[in-house]
Formats: sequence, structure tokens, C-alpha cells
Amino acid sequence: MPAMRFYPLVLLALSFFLSVRTENSFAAVLNAAQQPSTGDQAGEVSGQQRMALAKEIEGVLTAQVHAWNQGNLEEFMQGYWRSPNLEFYSGGTITRGWEPTLARYKQRYQSEGKEMGKLKFQDLNIDLLSQKSAVVTGKYQLTLSDGKTPHGIFTLIFKRMPTGWKIVHDHTSGPGE
Repeated sequence: MPAMRFYPLVLLALSFFLSVRTENSFAAVLNAAQQPSTGDQAGEVSGQQRMALAKEIEGVLTAQVHAWNQGNLEEFMQGYWRSPNLEFYSGGTITRGWEPTLARYKQRYQSEGKEMGKLKFQDLNIDLLSQKSAVVTGKYQLTLSDGKTPHGIFTLIFKRMPTGWKIVHDHTSGPGE
């Protein structure tokens, strides 16, 4: 039974070594993700391909701005994945699904006494993770008829679908969310 006294100490030491190994593994994954892509592995993106894919994503965002500024939310939503699995995080709430996200936009920007204003995206950063996925960060600003300019930041996760690049996750924060 004296060996039982060391059992908690052994568990403590084991958990310490496992956590150090996990942290080191996580650091290795982060370092690998920060290395420039060589295009050698499946799914990785070469320099020329990276520019072309980023332009495609930028095209989706440009079309969204145009649709918004025309007051066409259905067209604006074409940049989103038309799926019940779409995720939209904003204003402390999570909206799941394309239709509920569209309904949220309509309630917030087209209901009685509401205004869409003119949308502008700034400081876009398109980080291609592979040929089929990207993270986009940036700032948005609305200019309303009364001169107010609600603004904020966003993080978008894009996936390349058979129908083109689509936003599958949107996390937007700031006033005027």
C-alpha cells in the first residue's frame, strides 16, 4: 500500500508532461501554418494561384457591397452559403442558417424606420488556407442618410463550393451590428 501514496504524484507528473507535449505540438502546428506555402502538398496554394483565388473572394465581397448599396438583401446574401449550417455571430447572438440570417438582416435594416445606408469594406486581409478555404478579416462602415457612420470589424470563413466561394461563418462586431 505505500505505493498508493505516490499515485497522485505520478498523475500530476503525467498530466504536466502531457500538457507540455500538447503545447509543443500546438506550437509546431502554428509554426507550420505561418510558413510560406510551397504548393507541393495537396490543397496548398502557389503564389500565382493565391492571387487568382484572392481575386475571386474579393469579387464576392465587391458584389455584396454593390447589392447592399442597391438595397438588395437577397442578392447580398448570395455571398453566403445557402445552408442551414451557415453561422452568423453578431451582437451577442448566434444565427444559424441562410434563411434566418436573411430574416435577421431584413428585420435589422429593412423593417419600419430602418435604413440600410451605404456599405463600404476596408482593410481587407484575405488569408488563403488552401485552395478551398480562406479567412477574411476587415472593417465595415455604413453611411446613413443622417450622417451617422456605424462601423465595426468582421472575420469571415470562406469555403470554395461548386457554385464558387461562399461565406460559411461570419463573426461581425461593432456598433450597428
